[in-house]
Amino acid sequence: MKNFLIINGHQKYGSSEGRLNQTLVDSMVSLLHENNRVKTTTLQKGYSVEEEQKKFVWADTIIYQTPIYWFSVPGLLKTYMDEVYAYGLFFKGGDQYGRGGLLTNKTYMLSTTWNAPEKAFNDPTQFFKGDDLEGALGHLHRVQEFLGMHPLKSFACYDVIKNPNIDKYVTELHAHLKNVLKF
Repeated sequence: MKNFLIINGHQKYGSSEGRLNQTLVDSMVSLLHENNRVKTTTLQKGYSVEEEQKKFVWADTIIYQTPIYWFSVPGLLKTYMDEVYAYGLFFKGGDQYGRGGLLTNKTYMLSTTWNAPEKAFNDPTQFFKGDDLEGALGHLHRVQEFLGMHPLKSFACYDVIKNPNIDKYVTELHAHLKNVLKF
């Protein structure tokens, strides 16, 4: 039995109410709850920094469910990281920059929703200049690496505004989780 922390990083933006990200969180909870312990945080509802730090210490795997706004996480998720990732608890200074992470026994997964179509990735003639999903999320991976955590393969839902397909996203997420978590 493993401990999972799922963070819903959605922040209301324009007409985006966050239903897709909440659906994906609910789907993960349903899938993982059977044989594991699961805690969640929905940033839009508020949080206690101390409680969140305790959840990180408790968790074996942290899953960030977040939309990508302007090629990064919403401001609310960035603020959460700034407030929760504490020196001395999550990282410390070291001889080499970026090698003082204290969460070395933990894994994480980025599960993201994009308005970008899937074809915008992995093609040097498209917007991301040939970067795959992991490359486009590289800056977010650096944050987790700084804390010492180890990545699981990221997941993405593409084209979520122009061509939403909720059933497809949930089915693909379940298959992805079963693959990367080996169950």
